[in-house]
Amino acid sequence: MNQRTRSGLKVMAGLIGMVRPLLGFMALAVLMGCLGNLMATFITVLGGCGLLIGTGAAKGSLAVIFALVIIFAVARGLLRYGEQASNHYIAFKLLARIRHKVFAALRRLAPAKLDGSEKGNLISVITSDIELLEVFYAHTISPIAIAVITSVVMILFLVFLHPLAALLAAVFYVIVGLVIPLINGHAGAAAGLRYRNLFGKLNTAVLDNLYGLDEILQYGRQKSRMEDMDKKTRNLEGVSKQLKDSENVQRIATDWVILAAGAVMACVCGALVMNGQMDGADAIIAVIAMMSSFGPTAALSSLSNNLNQTLAAGNRVLDLLEEQPLIRDIDGGKDSCSGAINCQNVSFAYPEGKAGRTSGSGADRAAGSGAEDNKGILTDFSHCFKPGMIHGILGKSGCGKSTLLKLLMRFYETDAGSITYGNTNVNQVNTKALRRHIAYVTQETFLFHDTIENNIKVANEHATREMVIEAAKKASIHDFIQSLPQGYDTKLSELGEGISGGERQRIGIARAFLHNSPVILLDEPTSNIDSLNEGIILKSLDEEKEGKTIILVSHRASTMGIAQDVVHM
Repeated sequence: MNQRTRSGLKVMAGLIGMVRPLLGFMALAVLMGCLGNLMATFITVLGGCGLLIGTGAAKGSLAVIFALVIIFAVARGLLRYGEQASNHYIAFKLLARIRHKVFAALRRLAPAKLDGSEKGNLISVITSDIELLEVFYAHTISPIAIAVITSVVMILFLVFLHPLAALLAAVFYVIVGLVIPLINGHAGAAAGLRYRNLFGKLNTAVLDNLYGLDEILQYGRQKSRMEDMDKKTRNLEGVSKQLKDSENVQRIATDWVILAAGAVMACVCGALVMNGQMDGADAIIAVIAMMSSFGPTAALSSLSNNLNQTLAAGNRVLDLLEEQPLIRDIDGGKDSCSGAINCQNVSFAYPEGKAGRTSGSGADRAAGSGAEDNKGILTDFSHCFKPGMIHGILGKSGCGKSTLLKLLMRFYETDAGSITYGNTNVNQVNTKALRRHIAYVTQETFLFHDTIENNIKVANEHATREMVIEAAKKASIHDFIQSLPQGYDTKLSELGEGISGGERQRIGIARAFLHNSPVILLDEPTSNIDSLNEGIILKSLDEEKEGKTIILVSHRASTMGIAQDVVHM
C-alpha cells in the first residue's frame, strides 16, 4: 500500500465526510451534549448563587435555587445518556459502513495490488485501526462541537457580568481547547503513525511465526525468531512510552492552565470590584462560572492524546480506501470469451516491488527480482491454445510459466502484445464473465475453516453432494475423504493444517472439476502428489478435455506425457 502523510485536519475531514448519512443523529447528540454540559455548569453556578443568598450577599429564593438544581441534575443525567447513546449508534453504524468500504476496496485491489503486501498490516487495518475509529466517531466529533458551542454560550453569559471577564474566559478556553491540543497533536502525530505501523509489523511477525512453526522448530530458529519478536515489541513499547509521556505532559499543562485561569479571573474580577466596575456577587459568579465550564474544553485537550493514534489509524484506513488498483475490473465488456486463446508477442514485467507471491510456483517468486531489475518475465511470447486439447507449459523456475496464467486470468495486463479469447481481447471481456469461464488451480490451494464439502463447493455453491463426490473422484480425493470419520462433513482446521500438501492440492483440483468451466488452468497441480494419484488426475483431465481448453504448467517433463501440445519456456 502507498502510505500518504495527511495533516490531522485532512484526516478528520475525510472521516467526518462519512458521517453525512447520519447527520440528524449527530445534530441530536450535539444538542443534548450542549444542554447537558450547560446544565452541569449552571448547577455549580446555582450553588454559588445559593451561598450568596444564604449569606445575604445577594437576593433570591433558596427554594427556587434548590428546585432548579434538582431539575438540572436529573436532566443532565438523561441528556448525558441520550448523547452517549446517539454517539455510539453513529459510531457502530459508521464502523459497519467503513468495514464494507474496506472489504470492497480489498476486492477492487486484489490480486495485483495485494501481491506481496504485509498480511499482518492489512489485518491490523481491518481490525484494530477500524475499531480505533469508534473513539473518533463516539468521543471526538460531537465533543468538539459541544466544546465550541458551550464556550460561546458561557462567554455570552459572562459578557452580562463584565466584558473583560468574558474576554479573559475566551482566551483561556482557546488555550485549553485549541492551543494545547494542537501543540500536543503536532508533537505526537508522527509517533502515533509509527505506533500503528509497528503494531502492523508485529502482527505480521506473529502470523509468520504461527504459520511457520514447523519450520522454526525443525531448523532450530526459535531463538532468532524470538529475538526478532522481542525487538519489534521493544520498538512498539518505546513508541507507546513516548505517547504516554506526551499524554502526561499534556494533562499537567491543562491542569496548570485551568488553575492559572481561576487565579487570573479572581485577580481581575477583584480589581474590577475594587474599582467599582463590578458587583462583588457578580465577580464571584464569574469566577465560579468560568472554573466550572472547563469540562468540554478540557475534554478536547485530553482527546489529543488518543487522537494521535486515532488519526494515524484513520490515515491508514483512508490510504486503503483511496488506493487505486493496478488492474481495474471490466464491467461493461463482452460476456463472450469462447474460442482459442491466442497470445501474440506478449511481454510483461512485474511493477517495481511486486513479486507475484499470492500463489504459484518459483516463477512468481523469481518474478520480483526481475521486476526490480526492470527485466521482463515474459518477452515476445506467442502461442495459440486451442480448445479440445491439453496444452503443456514446461520450463524451469523463473521462466514465467505461472505469470502467463495470471495474464490469462487478467490478474495483470500485458506490457506489450495481446491476449485474445476467440476474437475478443482479454481487456475487453467482462471480468466476472472471464472468471466464470476459467477454473484456476494454483500450487498453494487455500482451504477455509469449514467442511471438506463446503471447501470444494467454493467453485459452485449450488452443487449437490453427488456433484461434489463426482468432482472428488476425478481429483482422486474421494477415497481419502471417505476414510475420515465424518467424511465430507469433516471440518478442516484453519488453512487446512490438518491434511497434507498433496491432499490440499487434490481438493483444489476437485474445485476445478466442479466449476466445469470451458478453460482450466493448472499451475503445478501435482507437484505434491504421488505418481499413482497423479496418474488418476491426469487421466481425468484427459477425459475432460472434450470442448475444453486445458493448460497444464509444470517443471517436470513426466507430467507433460498427457499433453498434445507442449510449449517450452
